[in-house]
Parts: sequence; structure tokens; C-alpha cells
Amino acid sequence: MLAQEDRIARAESRPRVVLIPLYWLASVIFLHFAESGPALAAEPTERPRIVGFLPVVSTERLVRRFEPLVDFLADEIGVPVVLETAPNYAEFVRRTHEDQRYDYLFTAPHFYFVAQRKAGYRVVARVDGELLRSVIVVRRDSDISQPRDLCGKTIATPDPLALVTVMVRRRLIQAGCDPDRESTLSATPSHNAALYAAYRGATQAAGLGTIPFARAEATVREGMRVVAETEGTPNMPFSVAPWISDEEATRLADALVGLSTNGERPGLLQHLGWRGFAKAVPEDYDLFADYAEILLE
Repeated sequence: MLAQEDRIARAESRPRVVLIPLYWLASVIFLHFAESGPALAAEPTERPRIVGFLPVVSTERLVRRFEPLVDFLADEIGVPVVLETAPNYAEFVRRTHEDQRYDYLFTAPHFYFVAQRKAGYRVVARVDGELLRSVIVVRRDSDISQPRDLCGKTIATPDPLALVTVMVRRRLIQAGCDPDRESTLSATPSHNAALYAAYRGATQAAGLGTIPFARAEATVREGMRVVAETEGTPNMPFSVAPWISDEEATRLADALVGLSTNGERPGLLQHLGWRGFAKAVPEDYDLFADYAEILLE
């Protein structure tokens, strides 16, 4: 797969052009029909499936990480599969709902909830891993000691539409803070950028995922203190558009879940950094109904 800004597709080699005399070609066609009887209409070529990947990292890194998975799905489903992303979260969501661009969707849990409600996507599998959680951290020397102390403070977060930001907003509300009036959520390009903003004193706190925080540079991580943790959500879902048949959806789910059991692609899960996929149903993500006012506005 080659990245072409938003669209990433495998380039097919161009066939060699051979010039054939017209009278010779006509003879061949005549003989073919004469021998084979009435012509049968050629079966249409199966349309490639477009799988949309949330732009959680750069396009280059996205392709490098997920191209092997896309190739695997193409082999299992029996049709070409094209990987696509978008320049940002907002455009990715717009393409999902308004353009109905993606046949398959690999996105954040809260974006799936919205895609299910607005565009009819249905989940078939999810990453088999721990619940996704976020933390709000402050400098170790900060006088902020409990969630309520975050009221009136500036908190660095990733993209405003990111799951972390949505969960941090909800955690602030649970602590009695109004994230729109009492506190300020300052958007940054990434989890790490949010963490460094608080570490360097540009903001009083930072909200980020537990995994990025655990993987942060030791000096930075040890210089911070967790003051709040969000509730957990099911892991990243893989879903299909409403026009995908149940039979194809089942084949897709079986292929993903089978990765951890059939041993067909032993290095793929290791490359992805996951232990596998698990079956999933739409009800697994109903907890986001509590976030509906934020998500569906």
C-alpha cells in the first residue's frame, strides 16, 4: 500500500500493450463464439473494500503498522482491500457519516458509537486487550491533590474529539467542574504533547491515555503525579457498513478472531503489538450512551 495523502492503495502493475491486427482479432472472437455457443455475460469484478483507519498517528506510520493486516484481510475476504485515513479526526468522522466512504471501519470506541447511531455501522470484533482508560496528571510539586482541585485550571489534552478528551471532560463533570466554564481544555497534537505541556509548566495538568503515560520517558513520568483516572471503555472496535452483507461480516469477524488461534500469520499480531481480536456486539459500547450529549452534538 502506498500513501497518497489521505488515500492509500496498492499500485497495480500496468499490463503490456500488444498490437493485434483487427482482422486476426475478429477471427479469434468468431471462432470462440462458434465453439462455445451463446455468450455468457462476464461476471463483474468484485468492488474493492475501503477500510477507514482513524488517524491516530501519521499516515506513514499508519501504513507501516496496518498494511500487513489489510493484506491479510484481502486474502481472507477474497477481494482487494484498500487502506484509507484522513488528515484529522473531524474529517475522518465527516467521511464516515456524510460521505459513507468506508466499507470497514477501525476507529475509537466513541467514534464507533456515533457511527452506529448515525450511519448504521455494526461492530464485528474488537482488539482483545484491557479496558481503555485515561489519567489526569500534574507535576509532582503541584498543589493539586484531588480531582476537585482541577476546577479553574488549564488541562492539556490531545485532539478535542479524541476519546481521552471526551473522557477527561466527563471526569471533570463527575468531580463537580464545568469543563466549558470553570476549566480550560487546551488541545495539543498528541498524548505526549499534552504530557510535556504540563511537565514544562505550560498547563497545570494533562489528560492522556494510560498506555502513552506508561510509555513516556522515565524522567518525565516520574516527575508527574496522577490525580484522577477515568472509567474504562471496551477496546478499539472493527465494524462494517450497513451495506456489507451478514455473510461477509461473519467472514471478516472469523478472520480477525482466528488470528490468535489458527497460527496462519504468526508474526502479524506481534507486529501489531496485540494479543488478538475478540468477538464483539454493538451492546458492548452502549456505555457511551452516557456521553451521548457530548458525542452527538
